[in-house]
Amino acid sequence: MIEGIVTVLKPPAMSSSDVVVDIRKIFETKRVGHLGTLDPEAAGVLPVCVGRAVRLFDYLVDKQKTYLAEIAFGASTDTQDAQGKVVETSGAVVTEEELRMVLPQFTGTIVQTPPMYSALKCNGQKLYDLALAGKEIPDKSREVEIASLSCVGMRGENRFLIETTCSRGTYIRTLCADIGAAIGVPAHMAFLLRTASGPFTLEHAYSIAELADMKEQGRLSDALISCEDAAAFLKRLDLGRDRRKPAMNGLPTRTNAADGTYRIYCDDFLGIGVVKDGSAVLKVHLYGE
Repeated sequence: MIEGIVTVLKPPAMSSSDVVVDIRKIFETKRVGHLGTLDPEAAGVLPVCVGRAVRLFDYLVDKQKTYLAEIAFGASTDTQDAQGKVVETSGAVVTEEELRMVLPQFTGTIVQTPPMYSALKCNGQKLYDLALAGKEIPDKSREVEIASLSCVGMRGENRFLIETTCSRGTYIRTLCADIGAAIGVPAHMAFLLRTASGPFTLEHAYSIAELADMKEQGRLSDALISCEDAAAFLKRLDLGRDRRKPAMNGLPTRTNAADGTYRIYCDDFLGIGVVKDGSAVLKVHLYGE
């Protein structure tokens, strides 16, 4: 059985759904799902679960993401990125010092209003579809967490690279637009590269073409991170050998471990379990079938 998480290097102009379709064909399985949408025009890390690894979705999807983005001052767009229609312009020139001075106000917990042209849903409808239909867009403001935000350097007049590590659900194009508003000069996101999604990084990402070649060479499994390794951020909890079958059958095991979520072992890896009030229960079954 071939299963695990593959870190895909998504190119611009390819949707996250397109990546899933390609991975299904390459790995010859329908049990495939990505860990967080990456906008079609963005590039970079898109972790994709294959086989039983899809059961880890809830444990991996909320991990922090790291992005490298180009912010362009002098024009704002209706989509807040380079693909949108220009709605405001300015001849003002922003200096690197001005940019660096406003960045601290965008770190920590901040409130964002997602762009109207987004996949975020309201009553089952995407905001993007509501915007195209000319309908009123509801206020979907929400808190997000910006763990770090810095200016990497200048790429030309009014163009800068910024790097940020942030929580799930953060819109980097909105961040760029809000930074422009704070400086008083319209801005949009000109380019976006996701360099990390939780433990999955750009250094270990594969293009669709590379994965297809690895399949031809019989090395496709080399591209996968095992379910056990993907869950390595959780503490390990070992149960007695006699508790293997009871645990696999969903029965609780008494333990002195603190309440929380763990990797569960009975000699070998069984999956993900939860400890509550002194009882450990296996919740996600990932042992060999």
